[in-house]
Amino acid sequence: MKVDGVSYRTIWPAADGAAVEVIDQTRLPFAFVIRRLTTVAEIAAAIRTMVVRGAPLIGAAAGYGMALACQADAADTNIDRAHTTLLATRPTAVNLKWALDRMRKGIRAAPPESRRREAYRTAALICDEDVAANRAIGEHGHALIDALWTKKRRQGRLNVLTHCNAGWLATVDWGTALAPVYRAHDAGVPVHVYVDETRPRNQGARLTAWELLKHGVPHTLIADNAGGHLLQHGAVDLVLVGTDRTTGSGDVANKIGTYLKALAASDNGVPFYVAAPSSSIDFGLDDGVRQIPIEERDARELTEIEGEVATGQTAVVRLAPHGSPALNVGFDVTPARLVTALITERGVCDASRAGLARLFPEATGSGA
Repeated sequence: MKVDGVSYRTIWPAADGAAVEVIDQTRLPFAFVIRRLTTVAEIAAAIRTMVVRGAPLIGAAAGYGMALACQADAADTNIDRAHTTLLATRPTAVNLKWALDRMRKGIRAAPPESRRREAYRTAALICDEDVAANRAIGEHGHALIDALWTKKRRQGRLNVLTHCNAGWLATVDWGTALAPVYRAHDAGVPVHVYVDETRPRNQGARLTAWELLKHGVPHTLIADNAGGHLLQHGAVDLVLVGTDRTTGSGDVANKIGTYLKALAASDNGVPFYVAAPSSSIDFGLDDGVRQIPIEERDARELTEIEGEVATGQTAVVRLAPHGSPALNVGFDVTPARLVTALITERGVCDASRAGLARLFPEATGSGA
């Protein structure tokens, strides 16, 4: 995607081959900063502190973290140590383990003198595959948007409600839930996005709004609790969100607050779509509510907030009384029954084991 006319991915190997470079998402939207990461520890810290975030990008960053580990020491013990360190950073997004397991398997299969080269090759392949998958999700999702636009008799505008950030900043490029929006906008559909602020880290206000602004997509920022009101009054044509982990039965873990949007969409007969690349699908799980680990983050993300002050500088201010405890749950799970369909790189399917088996027979065992 482009930022002020310049094409960027969210992560790439440095030109000197000694580091990985990423867009520092903690500095957006007030500053566009490229950060250089040189060690496994720095990659792990970047994932943990959300310098890089979004399930697909977390996986890609972990892949390059394993490559940096090989650059320092390609022995099995060091590879295992890097795997353990990176896996501990974020528990909910399954892309992290998927990418780390793939990297370790590929590295161990290579002869010692080729391990560094194999690690960088596989990390780059993970990134390229992510871009291709997201581009395909954009095409399949665009078809759904265009069908809804036709059903609306091509009058007014088509209103999408989204939650958190599932755009190109959450992936290597294109995004998941926003890829169909970008594709539809570029094709001339008058799509408009209601952007949930997404407390407590405000990924909607800080990241999604910034992305849409840069791409020229009409949008309106709303408070998280306004979504139900808009759905109730017919102001939303579809809800479109991403996923950090989707079970083989179609339950969807996503940023906290997604479940409430799904409930409101269901109550008002509005389709609720989830953009789910296969790297985010955990085919071995059946019950998302009971089986998906839910990350609990630092309470200060809830009791404090960062923003730009009148001087143009950024500052952190406290929102809650000193001494008040806070619970900062990072994700919730939307049951499959509330999901209209999953949009994957292979097409659109029901949020069910049968639906996923139709598109991914090799992963579900139905192709045996």
